[in-house]
Amino acid sequence: MSSSNGEGAFKRPRPASPGNVFHTPEKRGSACRDPDSCRSHPRDWGIEQVCNFLRSSGFEDPELLRCFREKNIAGSSFLYLTESELEEMGIETGVRQNLLNCLSKLVQRHVDIMKVFNDPIHGHIEMHPLLVRIIDTPQFQRLRYIKQLGGCYYVFPGASHNRFEHSLGVSYLAGRLIRALQKRQPELDINQRDILCVQIAGLCHDLGHGPFSHMYDKRFIPRVCSGTEWKHEVASVKMFEYLIDSNDLRPVLEYYGLKLDKDIDFIKEQIAGPIKTENNSSSWPYRGRPEEKGFLYEIVANKTSGIDVDKWDYFARDCHHLGFKNTFDYVRFVKFARVCEFEKKKHICTRDKEAGNLYDMFHARNSLHRRAYQHKISNIIETMITDAFLKANQYISIKGSGGKTYNIATAREDMEAYTKLTDEIFLRILHSDQPELKEAREILCKIKRRDLYKYLGQTQPKEDMEITKERSSKMAEEIAKSKPDTLSYKAGLKPEDFIVDVINMDYGMKKKNPVNYVLFYSKSNHNKVFRIPKEHVSKLLPEKFEEQQIRVYCKTADEDTICDAKKYFVQWCIDNNFTEPQDGDIVAPELTPMKPDWNVVKDEEKDGSKTNRRLLF
Repeated sequence: MSSSNGEGAFKRPRPASPGNVFHTPEKRGSACRDPDSCRSHPRDWGIEQVCNFLRSSGFEDPELLRCFREKNIAGSSFLYLTESELEEMGIETGVRQNLLNCLSKLVQRHVDIMKVFNDPIHGHIEMHPLLVRIIDTPQFQRLRYIKQLGGCYYVFPGASHNRFEHSLGVSYLAGRLIRALQKRQPELDINQRDILCVQIAGLCHDLGHGPFSHMYDKRFIPRVCSGTEWKHEVASVKMFEYLIDSNDLRPVLEYYGLKLDKDIDFIKEQIAGPIKTENNSSSWPYRGRPEEKGFLYEIVANKTSGIDVDKWDYFARDCHHLGFKNTFDYVRFVKFARVCEFEKKKHICTRDKEAGNLYDMFHARNSLHRRAYQHKISNIIETMITDAFLKANQYISIKGSGGKTYNIATAREDMEAYTKLTDEIFLRILHSDQPELKEAREILCKIKRRDLYKYLGQTQPKEDMEITKERSSKMAEEIAKSKPDTLSYKAGLKPEDFIVDVINMDYGMKKKNPVNYVLFYSKSNHNKVFRIPKEHVSKLLPEKFEEQQIRVYCKTADEDTICDAKKYFVQWCIDNNFTEPQDGDIVAPELTPMKPDWNVVKDEEKDGSKTNRRLLF
């Protein structure tokens, strides 16, 4: 994956016209064959040049020219005028359409020079110069040093990819989907500003990830700041703001036609949802785009159904690096995507025959979680890294704005400090000779030696039972108290010897079926939309869309202690009416007879390979 060399760009300001900056002699030579067009890009036109262009194009009405002069429509604001803006200026319908056609031809004559990235998933993808300017900043380049799948790399050797390439892929797919909608439905009035904003949101949606991605916000932060609700999307918005301000990109955004307040709000809302304000009493919570363009919020992070380009990229990219087969084809979805109106709101819809494919998509997501993201070994490695970070936290110093210092946990409060916080902190601790970091260093050394916490087993609560965070925090203590009566001696296991990891598996919307929130249209009528009940798709689809798994580990490496700890675990499962661990009758054959419902052979299992295990003893 290649990128333009951005390090030198931070040392001195770039020229006032970013569109005229080329990184290679080849691009410079091919772009400047017409010296006049190079010196006079429409973005650089003043009001008189705009009026001269209008007159030469047949728009000689003095009132129209006076309107342009009064409103100072020049440069980028002229080049990317929309129909709604022309209507607000009071320009008649026929003139509006002719003017828009004229502007479209002008834009085509002055196409921006795109930079090509060779991506292993999507092939050669083109990136707009504005996107490249964002990519070539320290805040975005930081993503090169944050593993996409965190601890999975210690289990799957191919999972070495980072948030950097994923962000490029999401931006590319966002552009691909919105351009397909623009071409298929011109009446949607999708303009260049919309396209750029959606692509920027895709590019910057993961700027706020911390070391080892979700390990930082799902494991480390909840333990170091108990009760704190913090998501990486919040940090992504803050980092985006810091990226713009620290690199002086506001003039660049304006140069490429973006309206600073409205479009920056639109980008941030796509990443983290509506911006909360005291005066926000409107039924439409967004400020960046009006309700008639609400479908744009469903491209990067779809809060309605969960079908978005972020998932499409990580499905394909993660499967590629993990060595799995990707069963979902986003190209087909793009071909069938349409914007339709439902209950007076516009949404992205797809053909009714795609319902089965969407179930496959959410099943693929669940499968990735089971096989990789929630792998029992990668999870315990992340737990060990978290333990090391907790022990090292107060001794790590990261300099932020104003010379103030932060630690691993508080660096997220200051974006200058957070820019310096990446996976590199692992090696910083590992290679440190500070005596205060000895305990943390020993844990990381154990990971290197593969001397991991030992897996005891997995169980599940009954269907009508849900394990809360409060309950899960007390489970280690419960297990330590569950000493089986069959143990004639005191094993001496303590709560701190056990680690309990409660995993929530779902289709993306907890207990809800996400396909119930997808809108479909039929071949016979593209404008009438409807929902499709699960029963109309197949009788072989899941009945439930969420479950919890409880995994238990032991920190002690002694084999005899591990054997006893497994019996503690089985006894705890019996006491709490949980499901039987997979090998419970092997590790604790003296205990499983005490749980009658673990020994019942169901009718549908009688003809299978499963037999009554009590017959074996």
